[in-house]
Amino acid sequence: MERYDLEIFKQTTDRSELRFTRDGKVEKRGLDQAAVEALVAAVAQHYSEGSPARRVFGSALLRDLGERLYRFLDGDERWLSNVSEDPRGVALRILTAEERLRHLPWELLARDGAYLAASRQRPLLPIRASSRVATLGDSVTVHNRPLRVLFMATSPEGTEPVLNYEAEEARILSATANTGTELVVEESGTLEGLRFTAESYGAGYFDVLHLSGHATIDGQPRFLVENELGGRVLASADDIAQAMFGQWPRLVFVSGCLTAGAPGEGTFPSMSESLVSAGAPMVLGWALPVGDVSASVFAAHLYQFLAGGKPLDLSVVLARHQLFAVQNSSWHLLRVYADASPLTPVVTPLNTSGRERIRVRHAADEFLDQQTHLSRVASRADFVGRRRLIQRCLRILKQPLGSPGSAQALVLQGMGGLGKSTLASRLLERMPTHQRVVWFGRVDITKFRELTSMVAFETMADRDDAAAVLARDDVDLTERLKYLFRGPLGRISCLFVFDDFEDGNLDERDGGHVLSGEMAPILAALLKAIDDTNSLSRVIITSRYRFPQPAGTTMQLVPLETFTKVEQTKKIANLPNLRPQSPVDTTVKARAIAAASGNPRLLDWLDKIIADTGLDVPALIAAIEDKAAEFRESIFAEKLLGTQPIELQTMLARLNVVELPVPLATVHAVHDHPDADRHIERAAQLGLLEEGLDPETGEPRYYVSNVLRPLFERLLTADDHQQACAAAARSLYQIWVVNDRPGDPAPL
Repeated sequence: MERYDLEIFKQTTDRSELRFTRDGKVEKRGLDQAAVEALVAAVAQHYSEGSPARRVFGSALLRDLGERLYRFLDGDERWLSNVSEDPRGVALRILTAEERLRHLPWELLARDGAYLAASRQRPLLPIRASSRVATLGDSVTVHNRPLRVLFMATSPEGTEPVLNYEAEEARILSATANTGTELVVEESGTLEGLRFTAESYGAGYFDVLHLSGHATIDGQPRFLVENELGGRVLASADDIAQAMFGQWPRLVFVSGCLTAGAPGEGTFPSMSESLVSAGAPMVLGWALPVGDVSASVFAAHLYQFLAGGKPLDLSVVLARHQLFAVQNSSWHLLRVYADASPLTPVVTPLNTSGRERIRVRHAADEFLDQQTHLSRVASRADFVGRRRLIQRCLRILKQPLGSPGSAQALVLQGMGGLGKSTLASRLLERMPTHQRVVWFGRVDITKFRELTSMVAFETMADRDDAAAVLARDDVDLTERLKYLFRGPLGRISCLFVFDDFEDGNLDERDGGHVLSGEMAPILAALLKAIDDTNSLSRVIITSRYRFPQPAGTTMQLVPLETFTKVEQTKKIANLPNLRPQSPVDTTVKARAIAAASGNPRLLDWLDKIIADTGLDVPALIAAIEDKAAEFRESIFAEKLLGTQPIELQTMLARLNVVELPVPLATVHAVHDHPDADRHIERAAQLGLLEEGLDPETGEPRYYVSNVLRPLFERLLTADDHQQACAAAARSLYQIWVVNDRPGDPAPL
């Protein structure tokens, strides 16, 4: 696109000068301050956060405002008229000391009823030039490889609305599938996590930094990030700049409401502008509140064009046009801030000779069913929720051995259908620096030796050496593995995954489970070798049941819980038949959702059941109940519940009267029994009782899934049910109301 500079220079209190520069030639004209004030007032009236006009596609008020903005710049000299016919398009850089004018919605510039910024033939891209310095120099390297994006979504606890950042990630991946994009996700949502990831990959590795979340103006623009526990932190542009520590990519997209909003009618800089001042060459932001769907659709198109080798300026124009073409009312809210660096392509087109190919293999491909060869886990596009669990797991897996919270192995435990395998695949995606070695079900020493065929060694000699060492049954397995981690695997980090661990690797003992005779020496040797060599490799185990860790090793247990309401809502939105927009009878959908009780696998099953158009409503409801019963039978095929003491069963039935996770004290209040602690421990070990962590207090919380509710019908009388409800209510009132009141004395 051709570059033109527009400078609005305030000379005195009453007079400003408009300067238009093209091909080195500067043209000038005076500005009437009264005309400036009138224009600023008109924008404030029709283009504010509360104005209905800006939310209506095709608004006549906005079009008239765009025509007025055009006439203001065009003048009698017809500056814009002369350049807007250029078929290459125009990048109009706005430099000004009159801040209020720079932050007017120049994206609305309209001529003869047509918006110039939305034109595909002769587009005009307003760029708010926040610096005259080209931090990247006069020329930049166009990399002959796929686009690299560092993506961080922030979702602090208690912040509404909860954004569907998973869908945004999925849209970007889908849009760039043909051209290839390496999308590295920073999952913590913290500035420290952002700093660590940027430093880990090094300066110049990423082409784009994409920050997705909420923003606000609290005296100055702030972006809402998270602390270690998921709490809300208000980050300024300076805070973000300190986290990046000068390692800016070509483009930063701060995708949040008001990230391009300038307080005081432009008298204070927007967050996007401040980031350019801090060294980012080009920053995109949103001037006013924008829906997360609109923001993610724009981002997906933007990265599609960038990944295909289009220049930065043209990519923004084309992505904006995609929003305009589908009559999205947010098309004009996107703002561009930049210094004087070139806006040339970031990477080469797909079929450029010698172009590096994308090497990312989706983790879902590692979890294939041996019979169907279909993935047993949710794809990245279908995955939702589990944010706090992912953050907790990644902290464990990335923690240096010997430091607090570290472990050689991570155990994902919980009832069937909660998504343990899918969570494991998500963790593999989030640690792209580690190779993946995945086993399913029973593993003996012969099966374990297959790891040499699943690891990409640096040389064939290393692979042959590793295979020969593992075959030396005359040498202790721990010593063999220590040799591998110091030798052929010394420069390779791996994640060793034992999926469906309960299927063949555990033996029942005293009502619980222990490692089988074959697995016990394998797991112990693997964990000890990792620890003794201080390897970066780690182990992930998914299991329905808990089991004791091998002596001298450290395993961190992370239990899974039923989906929260927010997670379930996101999940349902991805299901073709259960989602609110589907034509399926609402009564049928409600029964199916209630029957699933937040279990993601059961939701998937029932979504398929209700798609049967050959059944009437009563038959569909009957099919739902039959499928739920089948699910319960498959989860508890060994009749786990029926083999437990009646007191433990009664505890689960009484606790099931509460529809949300509760603290340990409430469990004791509901189940006032001398063996309550033993019952709780046993039920949690078997996955009958969900044990999670409260994100606010960090204390354990417990929940009995409603999937089990039909199994409890015979255990409680009406009086028992009423008493359990009363005990739970008294306990929770004391904990959540009385004890939470500021200034109240501690209860006696």
